Amino acid sequence: MLSTWSATCRLRVLRELRDRGTIAATAGVLHLTPFAVSQQLATLSREVGVRLLVRQGRGVRLTPEAGLLLEHAAVLQARLERARAELTDLAAGELGHLRIGAFGSAIVNLVAPSLRRLHEERPRLTVSVRESDPPNCFTLLDASNLDLVITVDYRGGPTRVDVRYHRIDLLSDPYDVAMPIRHRRAGAEKIELSDLATEPWILGAESGPCGEIAFAACNAAGFNPDIRHRVNDWNAVLALVAGTGGVALIPRLAATNVPDGVILCEVARTAPARRIYAAVRAGAEHGVSIASMLTCLRDTAAQKII
Repeated sequence: MLSTWSATCRLRVLRELRDRGTIAATAGVLHLTPFAVSQQLATLSREVGVRLLVRQGRGVRLTPEAGLLLEHAAVLQARLERARAELTDLAAGELGHLRIGAFGSAIVNLVAPSLRRLHEERPRLTVSVRESDPPNCFTLLDASNLDLVITVDYRGGPTRVDVRYHRIDLLSDPYDVAMPIRHRRAGAEKIELSDLATEPWILGAESGPCGEIAFAACNAAGFNPDIRHRVNDWNAVLALVAGTGGVALIPRLAATNVPDGVILCEVARTAPARRIYAAVRAGAEHGVSIASMLTCLRDTAAQKII
């Protein structure tokens, strides 16, 4: 069987012999002895199992089999050079595959705008986006099925000092109260959550961070909310507000399609908020592709006025 390195060297000897015409000239250009050239060619002939040279007068000529072998060698050499070039591009972050996981409103407001800029800077980089909420996004990140996640702080989630991850804070997304436009407090500039203590509430799932944030905000305002519905889709939450007369807390980034009959009102004093951040496996932030995407995400988040 041919050793890749030794075969490459011997094929070069054969190629030089074809181009130079004699063993002596080939030896001169390769800085070898004529004997060493002959030995290299004899070894190559044994390895491929065909005759490569025939005597012609006082010299030699290549057989048709040698010509065919060099044709294949030229193709392999071209592929090798292409591989070298692509490896260089990969190391420079110009080529590769970046896999991103994020929740829905982060995809709309942060990921998609960032990808437009990233594509301008690195058009050959392939990016895959997968909608993924916590904690599943970290399961996928730990298993190397994702390279970067955009998520929020949640109960039981990674702390800021978790050595497994490198964290980049992006923005704080405040919650507003969504209420029917006919609600008695709909005209208020800001509203105290305690004024809504007797209202029917629509919250996210108990195990999700958004449901946790809303419930904690109500508790901080001095009451346990009367929870009538639990859904995680923000458009569904807004539709329920319009259809049932209930109230809800909606993160500002998610309130992009407010239906007729629903009004948003700021929370008085300290509004609850979700802290949105990007995370990668510790050390991966030094990779060129990931570093470029993190820069794009930071710049996109800095431009958001919420």
